[in-house]
Amino acid sequence: MKIAIAADHGGYKLKETIKEYLEIRGDEVLDLGTDSEESVDYPAFGKACGEAVASGKAERGIVCCGTGIGISIAANKVKGIRCALCTDTHMAEMSRKHNDSNVLALGGRTTENKKALDIVAAWLNTDFEGGRHQRRVDMLDSM
Repeated sequence: MKIAIAADHGGYKLKETIKEYLEIRGDEVLDLGTDSEESVDYPAFGKACGEAVASGKAERGIVCCGTGIGISIAANKVKGIRCALCTDTHMAEMSRKHNDSNVLALGGRTTENKKALDIVAAWLNTDFEGGRHQRRVDMLDSM
């Protein structure tokens, strides 16, 4: 799977950990930055990841900032993006099953690496159920 990944300075270290994990899994990673812990503005990185997914350059995306909140808001500004901020594996699974989330947001300062990797794995390994949920996803996409 081709996965776009982006972070601000607060999510940089977690982005690097996730990137290594994805490469070990055999996923193709499109790293959209940032490349250090030097202060940057999260909206630019959330937008870049969202645009990569919306345009088809990547199948899914993962974004990280300090809490995951700001960068998830930024990603969700891109038409066609359903970014879910998940703090555990159940949320990650449900975001895929019921909401067909195509971008995952995580907090680099709020989620330890092991837990983050468990969340990423659950999110990547869960399919959208469709059915009764499709109508709601279609409503989201038309907003």
